[in-house]
Amino acid sequence: MKKTGLIIGACALIITIATIACNSNESHSKNNEGVNEPVAISQDSLISRGDYLVTIMGCDDCHTPKKMGPMGPELDMSKRLSGHPEKMPIGSINQDALKSWVLFNHTTTAMVGPWGISFAANLTSDESGIGNWTEQQFFTSLRKGKAKGLENGRALLPPMPWPNYAKASDEDLRAVFAFLKNTQPVYNVVPAPRPPDALSKLN
Repeated sequence: MKKTGLIIGACALIITIATIACNSNESHSKNNEGVNEPVAISQDSLISRGDYLVTIMGCDDCHTPKKMGPMGPELDMSKRLSGHPEKMPIGSINQDALKSWVLFNHTTTAMVGPWGISFAANLTSDESGIGNWTEQQFFTSLRKGKAKGLENGRALLPPMPWPNYAKASDEDLRAVFAFLKNTQPVYNVVPAPRPPDALSKLN
């Protein structure tokens, strides 16, 4: 009986070790130096995760135009992530309010403050969006806060929270980029930012 118990115990231990090893190998593989590396996931899975991340990171709040619904402005998903509409006028701005406030327009695609006026960019796969961007440009944009992902480009303006996104893992940024490159292309040339001295000309 003791011998049988020992054999059963040994078999159970072997099965447990084998199970742990298999589970470990599902999420990692070893390179030639024996270092664990993440196993590549499918493009569909990457895009799906990117969609999830874009949603929970609130990208639609600024980058998706709004339409009027029964409860007020709501996301216009037919133009998802296409940025501030090219032909949408900027209304008058109370100069006194700007002394102590920063303000969004009614669709939250434009914001005014001491830096001037900034407009949410087109993030769709269209050429007027990020259709021609490389992955490296996308990383540079979010890691270094550079417009269009160009090293010598201007700084990204508020309210873009790129310092927060800069802390995302390479895997997460890669997933977001994969999703954006697979969005419905929407042609929309977003207006260039306006400097602070342009504010006095709006009234």
